Amino acid sequence: MQPSDKQQGEFTPQDVEIISKESLFKGFFSMIKYRFRHKLFEGGWSEPIEREMFERGHAAAMLPYDPVRDQVVIIEQIRVGALEHRSPWQMEIVAGIIDKGETAEQVVRREAVEEAGIEVSELEKVTSYYPSSGGCSEKLDVYVGRVDASTAHGVHGLDYEGEDIRVHVMSREKAYEWVNTGKFENGASIIALQWLQLNHQRLRSEWHK
Repeated sequence: MQPSDKQQGEFTPQDVEIISKESLFKGFFSMIKYRFRHKLFEGGWSEPIEREMFERGHAAAMLPYDPVRDQVVIIEQIRVGALEHRSPWQMEIVAGIIDKGETAEQVVRREAVEEAGIEVSELEKVTSYYPSSGGCSEKLDVYVGRVDASTAHGVHGLDYEGEDIRVHVMSREKAYEWVNTGKFENGASIIALQWLQLNHQRLRSEWHK
């Protein structure tokens, strides 16, 4: 194979050489400075590249969906990344960081209780993706979970984590309208609601029993 024939997706971690890895900061999250080089699409190797990376680990998010009422459960909370933007209070789906020894499914079930006061019965995986791989290591698993939306109400969150989370129950149609009007600014929420819009009939058929 000629170097120019290298097709997208054929590179592996073995095609990257990590020259150095330096810890710049370690707190609730970490910042790491990488120096590396990698193989090029047209052959040969790149010059050494330096990049700072925000280390967030692996997380999971879930859109709670009631197939009987055709409603979703959305949470609202203040987010530091949006403090100086249009609205610091963001509309989101439930989510949490996966700790050592946990599965993504365990995390979304736990977070549903902590953030919205609801229990999840069935789960369906939507996708896994990197929200911002240009500078952040976080990978997010996204699910839709079956819930009873009539049990969702009030304000929730863990006091020791400074959480103040308000629950909203709305029709699937209204939530999707909010996607179209830009009220949702959270990537996982947009992805999950778009997926549900495409798959709600199947889910209602399978879950509405």
